[in-house]
Amino acid sequence: MDLQRLDSYQRGAGPDFHEHVLHKTILVGDSGVGKTSLLVQFDQGKFVPGSFSATVGIGFTNKVVTVDGVRVKLQIWDTAGQERFRSVTHAYYRDAQALLLLYDITNKSSFDNIRAWLTEIHEYAQRDVVIMLLGNKADVSTERVIRSEDGEMLAREYGVPFMETSAKTGMNVELAFLAIAKELKYRARRQADEPSFQIRDYVESQKKRPSCCSFL
Repeated sequence: MDLQRLDSYQRGAGPDFHEHVLHKTILVGDSGVGKTSLLVQFDQGKFVPGSFSATVGIGFTNKVVTVDGVRVKLQIWDTAGQERFRSVTHAYYRDAQALLLLYDITNKSSFDNIRAWLTEIHEYAQRDVVIMLLGNKADVSTERVIRSEDGEMLAREYGVPFMETSAKTGMNVELAFLAIAKELKYRARRQADEPSFQIRDYVESQKKRPSCCSFL
């Protein structure tokens, strides 16, 4: 989606850039929950209403982010949510380091289907894959049918971090991807005497900061 941007990052990244592993992150969830819009908001910092039809198959973009002074290269895959593409997306789970699982807070069925998505993830993905649950479209509060508490409860049940996001306003979008990048960076560069990084604790601490959750 944005390979030209990746090239420009590589040219100015410094001599140790290529030592860092490319990390594969996949966006999954029902069709229409806003996966493509979330990715575009993170990658380009914008929201283009009504511009995306349902993703067909799978597509990806590359982005380099800086975490604690270290460049982390993310390859982010946007998957189709329709049932007929599931066999295609299953193949991409196997070598993914992280999965962002989305539902739409205005669509009950997208939330009800989260358990089925988690079952698929646990069947096809690596055992230690990083999973984060996102309740998207948090800006559409008047149409909300899924409470934030419901998302929190489900996330606790499965032991994964959770936050609500808005691809339209940018609410928590950068935080979601940076938390994933921070976890992946920690795993790749961990020293024996380094304290463990807990992504759930990090997400909760960042969500409590006034600047992280405000609408842009």
